[in-house]
Amino acid sequence: MDVPLPHLDRPFDYLVPAAVETEALPGVRVKVRFAGQLVDGWLLERVAESAHPRLAYLEKVVSPEQVLAPEVARLARVVADRYAGNLADVLRLAVPPRHARVEKEPPGAPADAASTTQAVAEPTVARPGAGPAPPVDPRGWRDYPAGPAFLRALTDGRAPRAVWSALAGEDWAARYADAVAATVAGGRGAVVVVADAGDLERLDAALTTALGPGRHACLSAALGPARRYRAFLTARRGDVPVVIGTRAAMFAPVDRLGLVAIWDDGDDLHAEPRAPYPHAREVLLTRAQLAGAAALVGGFTRTAEAQLLVETGWAREVVADRATVRARTPAIAPTGDDPQLARDPGAATARLPSLAWTTARDTLRADAPVLVQVPRRGYLPSVSCAECRAPARCPHCAGPLALPSADGAPACRWCGRIAAAYACPECGGRRLRAAVTGARRTAEELGRAFPGVPVRTSGREEVLRTVPAGAALVIATPGAEPVAEGGYGSVLLLDSWALLTRADLRAGEETLRRWLAAAALARPAPAGGRVVVVADGALAPVQALLRWDPAWFAARELAERRELGFPPAMRMASVTGSAAAVADLLAEARLPDDAEVLGPVPADEERERMLVRVPRSRGAVLAEALHTAAGVRSARKAADPVRLQVDPLSLF
Repeated sequence: MDVPLPHLDRPFDYLVPAAVETEALPGVRVKVRFAGQLVDGWLLERVAESAHPRLAYLEKVVSPEQVLAPEVARLARVVADRYAGNLADVLRLAVPPRHARVEKEPPGAPADAASTTQAVAEPTVARPGAGPAPPVDPRGWRDYPAGPAFLRALTDGRAPRAVWSALAGEDWAARYADAVAATVAGGRGAVVVVADAGDLERLDAALTTALGPGRHACLSAALGPARRYRAFLTARRGDVPVVIGTRAAMFAPVDRLGLVAIWDDGDDLHAEPRAPYPHAREVLLTRAQLAGAAALVGGFTRTAEAQLLVETGWAREVVADRATVRARTPAIAPTGDDPQLARDPGAATARLPSLAWTTARDTLRADAPVLVQVPRRGYLPSVSCAECRAPARCPHCAGPLALPSADGAPACRWCGRIAAAYACPECGGRRLRAAVTGARRTAEELGRAFPGVPVRTSGREEVLRTVPAGAALVIATPGAEPVAEGGYGSVLLLDSWALLTRADLRAGEETLRRWLAAAALARPAPAGGRVVVVADGALAPVQALLRWDPAWFAARELAERRELGFPPAMRMASVTGSAAAVADLLAEARLPDDAEVLGPVPADEERERMLVRVPRSRGAVLAEALHTAAGVRSARKAADPVRLQVDPLSLF
């Protein structure tokens, strides 16, 4: 039943009336009477007898459409147990809300006119008589010694598992399309998950080229109710062998599943923000294990979780040899090492050291575009007193003040109040200076430094997909970097301290991920491509970037987390709520003997967080103990809620 109460997280038996005998099949939506109320549910199984002597009847079969596939139902149960959650919550993520009009459409019905304006193409339906997939060309994978063998295994119907480190400048969407085409050629289906709409567009175009039109469906929460449900039914009815999408596609039903794949698994968009907070990578790997399917985890970087797959032997790494890496990688230089500081002593404090400035100037003179990555969006997202350097705070809520433009008044980023008459409480000064510079201010400064050069910005408000060849300055925030025709002549990575100094377990890993994603858009060094990172060359993430060696950094991160006892080397659960509620749940939980309870630490103004850590082998026991304790609290109608998260991305 679709009831989000832990103590009701189990199947219930009902009698099937004769009137709906032919419609009440496993996988359909139903309505049942429970505790005097009419609630929604899914019919999981039909059996001849029940151990319960008195049963109520199903009230209604909402639709004869069998939306819940048996494989997905089994996966949802395993995911719920893995994350100490409820099956109903997982099914809500796996099966999109019903759209009655879409269910009544005949197969192959054209999309509505409004859908043509959407960013993601309307999923198409395979027409009867559609031919087999074109033969797979393995040449794109020949730069990776294990690549062609991986494709052959997919074509032969085997289940290889790969962790792929993509080369700089790699057309990753085309390589994923090759893997999917090999799987389809072997008579099986595939599910591919990407982080955002931009990646989905690239993969959609690549698959259309590799498979032909009408052979795959795009599934994304951004499609809207009707289009998303239409794409889901296309996959559920078996009209297409391949489903691609954002994390909404991780539970997509596919007949004869042969491959699950995820691109850039370190992107935090892969983490579901709704209970029970599953991660797309873990869902897909669990799905591969249950279905005996192949798995592909790829990216320009490598996460500690992917490195664990390699070190435990669960997956094999697919990487290029060092000669190929050097040939494909741009020339990368830091500004904070000793030789650069000897030439430019101000490089240690300058936001745009001379090396970065001259690199941009030379690139523009060569009529090539320059990409400038800035971690913060906005104009001046943080300001301070020009006299005493004290951070400027809102007089009402103590939130940070920001400047929206050069002539704008400072405003609070928390409450939005204008502080036009701001005076520093420390020294009384009224002048403000930049503490953090955003992308728009950077574009303004570089536009003045290079007059006559086109300046383009790409960020959350307006994302550019591509930029033409020719001299231009492209200022982008991480994740919004557009692709340049022919590649960028140079890439400047500014404000590295804003990424490296974050109070986060994954700060170094996330910094390297963002740097590699931007650097991969540059031309190779033989073609003049250069990357300048404004950071000390001795730092581990900078060293990994200079050598283009994400595997080394991932192994280093994993070793450190093993030593410190952090995920993925250990399983860790976060329990967040009021102090009394957290203490109540942990008192009810029968934690494993080797569980270690850490905390409490403040979560926000009114709540606190406790962390429970156990060895990986005891993760299932920990999740069951926490779920059972949550069920005891819900059964007695405890007033204060508690948020349970297993292996959350953010621990602090």
